[in-house]
Amino acid sequence: MPKFRLFLILLLFLSLGCSAQSGKPADDPAVVNRRITDKIRATFALRPTIDVAVGKRSPSEIPGYDKVPITLSENGRGSTHDFLINKDNTTIIEWEKLDISKDLMQSIAVDGRPERGNKDAKVTIVNYDDFECPFCSKIHQTLFPELMKAYGNQVKVIYKDYPLVEIHPWAMHAAVDANCLAAQNGDAYWAFADYTHANQKDISGPKHDLHEEYLRLDQITLEQGKKYGVNLDQLDACVKKQDESAVRASMTEGDKIGVDATPTMFINGERVSGIQPDPVLRGVIDRALKDAGETPPPAPVAAAEPRSGAQ
Repeated sequence: MPKFRLFLILLLFLSLGCSAQSGKPADDPAVVNRRITDKIRATFALRPTIDVAVGKRSPSEIPGYDKVPITLSENGRGSTHDFLINKDNTTIIEWEKLDISKDLMQSIAVDGRPERGNKDAKVTIVNYDDFECPFCSKIHQTLFPELMKAYGNQVKVIYKDYPLVEIHPWAMHAAVDANCLAAQNGDAYWAFADYTHANQKDISGPKHDLHEEYLRLDQITLEQGKKYGVNLDQLDACVKKQDESAVRASMTEGDKIGVDATPTMFINGERVSGIQPDPVLRGVIDRALKDAGETPPPAPVAAAEPRSGAQ
């Protein structure tokens, strides 16, 4: 499940509701926690299957307010958000400190990851990707070859793993197979990425048999390995081992910097989530280029509409 993300809400006023019916005073911790839980559920329209846990209250650095952590979880995954609550238990404020001591891109581990584009480019596009995600397929086709052709040597692209395992059953296996190729040959990794994103429906097959999907992915991996001359014994051993640790580490990294869906890109630190129109993507890339002291390429000229009566 994608990581929960609460939108910034300045003030949430806690309704007293029916707390008096519980027989406990309104400032009883259990009553206050229940009011917090109800307000969080209502304000953010949470699904009933999402658990809301109010943590231990502690003093805050803001006069008149305590700090209380609230954890949202479902299916073993979740996230914790800090709130401030005033002393008379009537108001809570979502509280988030933003660390600006270092560039966000420094929080993304890219060493050893395959790159496309100019390795010395001043603009880096990091894409948290899911090989089974249909939206990822669309953004992959936008990046390659369209945007890469437009920007030439001015950008480089790096993919990180963020398979949504709850809804995409073969995405984790594909990520592991891709990394087995990447360990030996970056071009083989990108060839696998190109093929997989373009052929998601064929890999899933009409019966959606997970064992068959795994076999198909392994076959694609072997084919790309042969094509790019990697050590096949080493590749086969890696595929059979199916070590998910590197993929899991990438997912944890993504969670920490706010990835909650795929695709999510960071273009020199600026976040771009989901499918965006081409002009929006170009705008972000152009802004990054200008910030880096480079001149963006000319915008594409829109095709002229045919004149009335033209044959």
